[in-house]
Amino acid sequence: MTTSPGTPDPDAAYHQARERAEALQGLYIHILVYIVVNACLFAINWASTGGDGGWWFYWPLLGWGVGVLIHTLTVVFPVFSSQWVDRRTERILANRDR
Repeated sequence: MTTSPGTPDPDAAYHQARERAEALQGLYIHILVYIVVNACLFAINWASTGGDGGWWFYWPLLGWGVGVLIHTLTVVFPVFSSQWVDRRTERILANRDR
């Protein structure tokens, strides 16, 4: 099926929607793993902490939390999406032709 110039390609819309769905799926998996692993780290820390209260579980929680935050921002605000790559490629080609 061919489309005339200026007509949106239904396959392109499907691929963009699929790409977005895969990005969301990756984010949800990342958040789920973050919660499970950090809950296990908390349980290990709680079970092994003596009377001195040597809590350490929050360090991986905070460090990995920064990664989850960055992942969330890149999914919610897709700065480097495939459309960005297309626009940047066109800009580079336009600058090269000067």
